[in-house]
Amino acid sequence: MKLALALLATATSAMAATTIDATASVAADSKFGMDLLSKARRVEEGDDAAEADATWISGFSLKFQGCHHVAQYNPDAEDEEDVKIITKRLIRFRLCPAEYCSASSGGGCRSGYGDYIVDMDTFAGSYLENKAEQEEANCESYKENSCNCYYADDEEACIDECYADAGMDECYDEVDENGDAVEKFDPLNYYACAQYEFPEQDDAYYRKLEDAGDDEDIEYYMGAYCSDEGSKVVLGLFTDDACTNFSDDYGGRKTYSSLSGGETMPYSQTSIIDTGCYSCAVEEDANGRKLEEVEVSEACEAIYEPAGKCESNLSYGTSSYPNEAGCDYMEGIKITRSNGIVIAGANSANAVANTFIGLFSVSFVLLGSYVYYLKTKLDRGRINLSD
Repeated sequence: MKLALALLATATSAMAATTIDATASVAADSKFGMDLLSKARRVEEGDDAAEADATWISGFSLKFQGCHHVAQYNPDAEDEEDVKIITKRLIRFRLCPAEYCSASSGGGCRSGYGDYIVDMDTFAGSYLENKAEQEEANCESYKENSCNCYYADDEEACIDECYADAGMDECYDEVDENGDAVEKFDPLNYYACAQYEFPEQDDAYYRKLEDAGDDEDIEYYMGAYCSDEGSKVVLGLFTDDACTNFSDDYGGRKTYSSLSGGETMPYSQTSIIDTGCYSCAVEEDANGRKLEEVEVSEACEAIYEPAGKCESNLSYGTSSYPNEAGCDYMEGIKITRSNGIVIAGANSANAVANTFIGLFSVSFVLLGSYVYYLKTKLDRGRINLSD
């Protein structure tokens, strides 16, 4: 799989500029290809302003479409115990016009959109922060407008009950049998591969673990990875700090259950990234005052800026300098159809395969019919001879 990388101009930076031959072909899964892809920018010859204007994004919503894995050499591997081949995880997302973005559709929208691909850590971090901010704003708004708890004997308990009745679990903390708040698991702490410390257990538990041949002294790491079908971003348990080697054949779920006393690993089968539409517009400041002009959210800006871009389908007038540097790469990886079915490879390749399948089916039917015709003719010949 090759990605034709053409630089239309030379970008200036603190480092010396490098010019790439427009006809050169670079392997998309090579470190060089990935670096160039992830740093795709809008560059207009002699005009730095072309890269700066991205205010049009405020009229769009962010829509997750799928994920993709690429194995590559680890440039930071120095010691023998360091992982030499690491897994590069990528997210494909779409910016849909806010008024047309559909959470129930796999594609999100049918026209006026831009397609993008970016490193999973970059996307997941900004996405989860943006989601948490929007949920907090929604909770606050619902409390002010729908929960009549100002004169309640226990205002906090009243508000929690109000949230519970509305099914807004994200707005309040659950309590244990002693009435103490139960700390919720936050995927923001582990999406980017971080060491995971299991809770302390009693001596009997560790003796049982030792008898089973498990070593509780092994260091474990939790991080996000792409599910096999490419439609979900889930958490796994690993034995290396690059989150490349699973602790078991089940994505670490079996190990986690064993070391946590039978608990199920959070987000091990439920995606930490949903398929909702998240607005890139900021209409109020931190104090709730309406802004004079709508701004782009920090999350969308942080995700958009380093992403490989394919803006061929953007509506005219939204993006002054549509970037198409990432189109060839995205055409060859796992993508999501409008009906939500994840498929591998480019659409053109599937069309060719479907054509051959159709021709083979027709040929098989015709051949079967001809064999039946010959058999009928031979049977008639035998009848005439016996007469």
